[in-house]
Amino acid sequence: MSPTISVIIPTFNRADCIGAAISSVLNQTFQDFEIFVVDDGSNDNTQEVVCGFNDSRIKYQRQKKNTGCAGSRNIAVRNSSAKYIAFLDDDDEWLPEKLQRQVSFLETSSPEVGGVHTGCFLVEKDSGRMKATSDGGNGDAQMWRNNIATSSLLVRRECFSRVGFFDETMLCASDYDMWIRISKVFRFGYIDTPLVKYYIHQNKLSKNYGKMIGGREILLNKHRSFFATNARVYSRHYLQLGVLYCYYGNMPKGRRAFLTAIYLYPLEIRNYFNLCLSLASAQNFRRVKDFKAEVQK
Repeated sequence: MSPTISVIIPTFNRADCIGAAISSVLNQTFQDFEIFVVDDGSNDNTQEVVCGFNDSRIKYQRQKKNTGCAGSRNIAVRNSSAKYIAFLDDDDEWLPEKLQRQVSFLETSSPEVGGVHTGCFLVEKDSGRMKATSDGGNGDAQMWRNNIATSSLLVRRECFSRVGFFDETMLCASDYDMWIRISKVFRFGYIDTPLVKYYIHQNKLSKNYGKMIGGREILLNKHRSFFATNARVYSRHYLQLGVLYCYYGNMPKGRRAFLTAIYLYPLEIRNYFNLCLSLASAQNFRRVKDFKAEVQK
């Protein structure tokens, strides 16, 4: 008999935190699940950590080479059998009541609700400083801004039958792409309680600017007509793309992205500020942005 939930954890060289992620699943008040850990070619002792858990519900599969989160998630989705599918990043953790509350939500929701996500705690890995954050409510607004944290989402298996699997050409933002595709067929529910610990650290994929740029470019091309329905948010995506280019050291492309952002929504002051800042060197651009972010904490 299939379990109610398949928990999918893609991992790569995270032996230092994968154990805590798995433990947070095993400590759930809802226990009818299976765990798929897809090791995307790790060369540390990830396998030793995962296989050290004495629990038959944990299934471990190791890829010979690194292909990215989208491919790892697709492998697990195809091999899973549960009614619901939950995603957990290898460096995040769940609070004990997460699955119980989400299953209860979906069991009492109409079939047009394809999934439910929750609020999160943002946790600085080094300092342990934590603050609660809200992913936002329902509707297009959350899709325009990607307010759904992957580790917070529980979805019906039917979602993948209807919209397909993760786009493996996207080394970043394949989850955002998937949520947009699902939102065109289903609605998302939301539990306004932080039930996930989302850790912020230097080894986060969000620090890999090259992958982030590639994913953001594919995303904007694939969903151009969707984003174009909200000029202000569409502009903000180009603003963010410009910042990524500048952090990556490609100032000319950064400036072009800022000019596109201005064209799409001329009333946003930040577009002009970043365009002017992009006339400086990449090092000075990063220095000012990092200082501004630190002051705003």
